Amino acid sequence: MVVFGGSGLIGSKLVRKLREREYEVVAASTSTGVNIITGEGLAAALAGAQVVVDVVNSPSWDDKAVLEFFETAGRNILAAEAAAGVRHHVALSVVGTDRLLKSGYFRAKMAQENLIKASQIPYTIVRATQFFEFVSGIAAFSTVGNTVRLSPALFQPIAAEDLADVLVDIALAAPVNGMIEVAGPEAMPLDEAVRQYLHANKDERQVTADVEAGYFGMQVNDLSLTPGNNARLGPTRFDTWLKQSTSGSANAAAAG
Repeated sequence: MVVFGGSGLIGSKLVRKLREREYEVVAASTSTGVNIITGEGLAAALAGAQVVVDVVNSPSWDDKAVLEFFETAGRNILAAEAAAGVRHHVALSVVGTDRLLKSGYFRAKMAQENLIKASQIPYTIVRATQFFEFVSGIAAFSTVGNTVRLSPALFQPIAAEDLADVLVDIALAAPVNGMIEVAGPEAMPLDEAVRQYLHANKDERQVTADVEAGYFGMQVNDLSLTPGNNARLGPTRFDTWLKQSTSGSANAAAAG
């Protein structure tokens, strides 16, 4: 197997879990000599591969740059896979991509999905909700002064560890030639999730619910950031993850 983005948050967990099951895995990234934009190292990385999992994210959210990244990377990876005889292409995408096309990032993800569907390689597209680990980034983007202004629209994030477990199962299964949605076990208002995160981390910023605040500049509603009825749900609740992550930080600080 080859995991593109194998050194990132999700990719590193996926590589570890696959190796624990004694699968031979190549963690492909620029740090291992594989460049999906120039094509350098692609053929060598894919030699003998049967399954590819692409969890790479764009380094830029600029509309033009992100579209060029996902289109160029997608074409290069799929062409190299076709030459190598890859039997299953698994790609990580985002729940709500088709509902958030006012964003250049989501238009780029849709372009990536369309390239995969148009290829001759059997595939599974995994659309996941946002990770618990990214809630701090949402707060940072939405902060002005000491106030975090956020939409109260429903949000159903998932623990990165749970998503990696699902990706392992999907990578080892037959291609569905379609899409699977993955989310956390519970939906909650976006503003409340950030409020709980800040409180758990003793962050004194104040969260204000504002229906006009949107999500990274986009207007959202209760359907924008939540999955459909048939999504696979991870087991870890947000409050459980908060307790684990804050206790881990406290222990690390004490040890330091």
